[in-house]
Amino acid sequence: MHGSPIADNMIAFLQRQIARRFRAVLCGDPSGNPPWLGAVAEGEGPGFFLPDDAPWIIHGDMATLVGGVRALLMQALHPGTLAGVRDHSRYKADPLGRLAGTIQWLTVTTFASRESILREAARVRGMHGKVRGTYRDANGHEREYKASDPELLRWVHIAFMDSFLRCHQTYSPVPIPGGADAYIRLWAHSVEPLGLDDAPQDENSLLDDIQHFDPQLTMTDDSREVIKWLRYPPLPFVARIVYRLLFQAAFLTLPVAYQKMVGLHAMPRWLVIPATRSLLGVLRIAIGPENPIQDAAIARINRQSPRAF
Repeated sequence: MHGSPIADNMIAFLQRQIARRFRAVLCGDPSGNPPWLGAVAEGEGPGFFLPDDAPWIIHGDMATLVGGVRALLMQALHPGTLAGVRDHSRYKADPLGRLAGTIQWLTVTTFASRESILREAARVRGMHGKVRGTYRDANGHEREYKASDPELLRWVHIAFMDSFLRCHQTYSPVPIPGGADAYIRLWAHSVEPLGLDDAPQDENSLLDDIQHFDPQLTMTDDSREVIKWLRYPPLPFVARIVYRLLFQAAFLTLPVAYQKMVGLHAMPRWLVIPATRSLLGVLRIAIGPENPIQDAAIARINRQSPRAF
């Protein structure tokens, strides 16, 4: 049953305005047009993934809002990746700028053509080349680090991958094509241009890799400071209320051992899970079906194979 044309137009207008403001926060551009939209639109044919592939489905879903927070919590537990954030990140001075940079890589790698993906990977490798220093490991020994180290790159990759997967499984109603194994196998391609060519290929190998890193994880004063900032970032009042729930939703999906390591109180699952699902559902409705990134990617694919999607 449809409403009146005037009401439908008004709803569509409001959705566009909300979507524009939402994207403006994430991409750092007041217009709401992601600066990397051109990189997704240009070129010909598919990139690494198609619209019915697991990475496309998961990374196009609202549950990534929770997954991104969870990934940062996991990364904060490794003193090597934490040192890179502490020494080279602008997360305090320009948190939205750092967020936009991460979203750019994720978006381009998921939705863009192969040419754009390789250019984006070159940009990230150039940044990684500057990120180096020293840190104290979980046993108190001083170690050197580089962002391009395969071991640190692996931890960052599996922290993101595990986080987006678990949060989608927990908070999204959208099925994952091929299940968890398909997502893990396909998303492994994303880090090959960054120099990691032996990423986990299925859920069992992902869990084994996470277990391999467990002895390297620890809580330090630096990690407490970063996690405190993640818990209370400088946001407007309304956004702060929404984010508090997203943070709890992210924390709740961490392995229990990691929750104990962080040392925060988790709100009850019976409250957080349905509340988060409802919030993300409301956001989906409020923003509406408009998605310029995915629309541009599908249009690019269809230029080579008309009406493929």
